[in-house]
Amino acid sequence: MAENDAHILVVDDESTITDFVGYALKKEGFTVDMAANGEDALVLAEQNAYDLFILDIMLPGIDGYELCRRLRTKTSAPVLFLSARDTELDKVVGLELGADDYLAKPFGLRELIARVRALLRRASGQMETGEVYEASGITLSEDAHTATGEHGDIDLTPREFELMAALMKQAGKVVSREDLLRDAWGWEYLPDTKTEDTHIKRLRDKIASAGYDPSVVETVRGYGYRFRR
Repeated sequence: MAENDAHILVVDDESTITDFVGYALKKEGFTVDMAANGEDALVLAEQNAYDLFILDIMLPGIDGYELCRRLRTKTSAPVLFLSARDTELDKVVGLELGADDYLAKPFGLRELIARVRALLRRASGQMETGEVYEASGITLSEDAHTATGEHGDIDLTPREFELMAALMKQAGKVVSREDLLRDAWGWEYLPDTKTEDTHIKRLRDKIASAGYDPSVVETVRGYGYRFRR
């Protein structure tokens, strides 16, 4: 998929936001659908294979958090939250549910477009390096953006892929929580949250559902994680 061929769903109950965001994305060459609530968004998601979702949090009925959770059971396409609720807790909750990025309202069009393009590049495997890592019968290719082995591909979201890559490039070594967050996502350590644990659990679930042993990702209590060789 060429980047500008991406099909994007924008979900916000404020028509001024959907019109503003939709116009900007269409001007960049993207195909854009819009929904005003979570229920309509889920119907559209069943009918179309979207490459990216842009969700408001404060939606009527099914809110953005619940919508993200339901979408994550159906697709690995990136999710970008837009919200006036710009607190660390809101961001953490969204990321724990499987979102890939968070942009606070009000925002500039340049930043929005930059975030959208970055998420699409990550999802399509257009990364800065082209490393290949192998461990425990799994081969991860940054260029191809795949993690695969004798049982086939492991279906990963962009954040899960980056987390697995950060672990696999140091396979056999214990990676501290701080280093893992920094290497995978460029974050500094967030104390008093279970964001990392949630993503590790989700990563293990994806590994298991693809037919591989989820225990290849080991927890080293009191320190961090290790990907078995």
